[in-house]
Amino acid sequence: MLAYGCTADATDEYLRLGESTTLSCLTNFTESVIQLFGEEYLRRPTTEDLQRLLDIGEIRGFPGMVGSIDCMHWEWKNCPTAWKGQYTRTLNDINVFDRSPIFDDILQGRAPRVQYVVNGHQYDMAYYLTDGIYPKWSTFIQSISLPQGPKAELFAKVQESTRKDVERAFGVLQSRFAIVKNPAILWDKKQIGMVMRTCIILHNMVVENERNGYTQYDTSEFEEGTSTRSSNVDAPNTSEMPPNLANMLLIRTHLRDRQLHERLKNDLVENIWNKFGNDEDE
Repeated sequence: MLAYGCTADATDEYLRLGESTTLSCLTNFTESVIQLFGEEYLRRPTTEDLQRLLDIGEIRGFPGMVGSIDCMHWEWKNCPTAWKGQYTRTLNDINVFDRSPIFDDILQGRAPRVQYVVNGHQYDMAYYLTDGIYPKWSTFIQSISLPQGPKAELFAKVQESTRKDVERAFGVLQSRFAIVKNPAILWDKKQIGMVMRTCIILHNMVVENERNGYTQYDTSEFEEGTSTRSSNVDAPNTSEMPPNLANMLLIRTHLRDRQLHERLKNDLVENIWNKFGNDEDE
């Protein structure tokens, strides 16, 4: 069912299992995978993980970038009629983002501390590449919809090609597990969530096992003694007092700072031009 997206009663003749037995097996399997491997394969990025992501981002022309962010929609075919207003065409990228805990660790002071330099300016908050629907915060960098001039055109080209990583990840996940490609045919909302988490865990296992075979970016230059990396990650200081409401509001304001977003974006435009501009001239 996970790999081919078939219905439970489609296994009647092939596996000699009834529909109820098949659904019970699916539930037990997803619960076991999450219980045994969820802590490792659904964990937050460690300091080492973040440093590797920052090094890859710097090679690609985006110092301080930790990845791309987007939403994948999974239709719920058997959604109860009374719930359709909640789950049908109402959860777009912004609504899902509003419910997401992605910045909770930053607001509460538990996230590793990141510092990086772009175009001679120092920043202390990592960012994601996004499409145009996301807000103009210091943690989101969008493309330029109508680029004017060669610098803006090159930035838009590099940003959009880099941001496609998340789209490719969704495509690989759906190709491996057809159950998340087809409309969800399960009835229980909790079971649907467990199926998605199980598929992500298995996908992360495959990525970990095959990563060395298709890594496109060599970060060994940053691991040498004379490292030229412009970004660094420090572990969070857990000995500090828990953040109070005032500190959390200051961090929230900094995270949503539009002026800082514009300055960072302008610095990235210059950085991309300095790094890849000569290649365009050729």
